[in-house]
Parts: sequence; C-alpha cells; structure tokens
Amino acid sequence: MTTNTVTTPTTLTGDYDLDPTHSRIGFGAKHAMVTTVRGQFTDYTAQVHLDSENVANSSARVEIKAASIETGNADRDAHLRNSDFLEVEAYPTITFVSTSAESKSDDDFVLHGELTIKGVTKPVSISFEKTGEAQDPWGNFRVGFEGKAKINRKDWGVNFNAVLEAGGLLVSEKVTLEFDISAVRRAS
Repeated sequence: MTTNTVTTPTTLTGDYDLDPTHSRIGFGAKHAMVTTVRGQFTDYTAQVHLDSENVANSSARVEIKAASIETGNADRDAHLRNSDFLEVEAYPTITFVSTSAESKSDDDFVLHGELTIKGVTKPVSISFEKTGEAQDPWGNFRVGFEGKAKINRKDWGVNFNAVLEAGGLLVSEKVTLEFDISAVRRAS
C-alpha cells in the first residue's frame, strides 16, 4: 500500500499569481426578486503578496477586464456591458487595490481596499477563508481562499433598474462579490 504525503512549506509568505483555470472572480444579484443570477469575469490579473508572520503586510492588486463578464446568457451579457451597467467601452477595467489586511483567526482574514468601477472608487472589505495549501504535482506551492463582500452597485454609478408590476425591482441593488482563489507562489 502506497501513501501519498503532501509536503508544504512552513510559511505562506511570498508573492503569488492567481491560477485562472482554477480560480473564479464572480458575483451574484437577485433578479425579479425571486432568484440569484450568478456571473463571473474571465479575464483578470492579480499580484498578491502574503505575509504569514505579519498579515498586515499582505497585499493584493486585481485588474479585471470588464468586457469579460459572463452570466451564461449572451443578451444579458451584452446588456451588462453597455451604458446601463458597466459601460465597458468608456471604463474597460475594474480594479481592486488593497489598503490593509487583518487576521480574524488562523484561517479567516479580511482584506480592506479600494474598488474602482466606472471610474468611481469606494472602500470595500472582503472576508476570506483559507481553504487549503499544498504542493501540487508539478512542484508548485498553492494556497486556496474563498471570499465574499456585499456592495451596493449604485454606489459605483451602476444604476439601471426597472420596477416590477407586482412591486419591487428587476435587479437587486445589492451585489455579492464572490472569490474562489487558487494562488500559486512565484519561484524565488
């Protein structure tokens, strides 16, 4: 009988890149007051620095191509790209730049930063849970995180809506940002 052992470094400290084939930067918003529509951005880059000895020294910068938005419906995606929502021709990039980080427990963290959408920059705090760490079969060290933050899209000038006949709004103003992250440490 063979046992597989996973060796991991003793520290998470280092610079990381997101693995786009195993990560997701997405969102969810209520539609017609009855269901959550989920989507994601498929084109993004991120520079992440983790400091396990002093979490406050950790940082992240994420740049998202706004036109890469996908919800599984081509007509809805086109609408989200136009001036009613993201206005991607005038504002092609969404950015998040961290301003501070804090540890809540061994595996729970909060990353505070500035989110820019449509040229409007507002503070956002994202709660993350570390979901694992391992040496992969190719010799790379990986760490996983899941994160969420709730924002009001109108704070960034994303104002489109329609009133439903029975009352309520077609699209919720509250949007949940969702992060499923597989980060690979860069070689020293």
